[in-house]
Amino acid sequence: MPLAMRAVVLCLVVDLAACPFVRTPPGLSAAQRAEIVGAHNAWRARVGTTPLVWSVELADRARRWAETLAGSGCGLQVSRGDAVGENLYWAGPVLRDTGRRAEPITPAAVVDAWASEATDYSYGRNACARGKTCGHYTQIVWGSTREVGCATATCPDEGVVWVCNYWPAGNVRGQRPY
Repeated sequence: MPLAMRAVVLCLVVDLAACPFVRTPPGLSAAQRAEIVGAHNAWRARVGTTPLVWSVELADRARRWAETLAGSGCGLQVSRGDAVGENLYWAGPVLRDTGRRAEPITPAAVVDAWASEATDYSYGRNACARGKTCGHYTQIVWGSTREVGCATATCPDEGVVWVCNYWPAGNVRGQRPY
């Protein structure tokens, strides 16, 4: 077996991420992916919808949109995707004596921030409370949604934008989330 081939096999057996000639895809770490999927599924379990699974394709799409938002000053706007649901979150920078730093926020905290809208959702009326938003929450628990993929990007001001994409999309007018 050629030396280069043995090195690749060794990297695969020992630690793929440590191999200098293997490019790992950008995005959330395995622990972050597990945390964000787990946080989604904890909220889904509360209403009895099936667990979501991680989608590499949705995560890549989310990464591209997060990078687009970060590159344009981090104003939050939906991507206008086709049949894909989307939740957006922005964490502003923290000012320290040493300058601006990204706010340390966990993936679960991002999901919980979206899901906090549950208090403003009325299942009986299938509507948000007057003047309130609850579409982030309903997308998280939408019964027919099966996959999620998320990403982050750092803004020029050291804020961080989070994007999660969902398939199939929820928040279908006239339908209940679960």
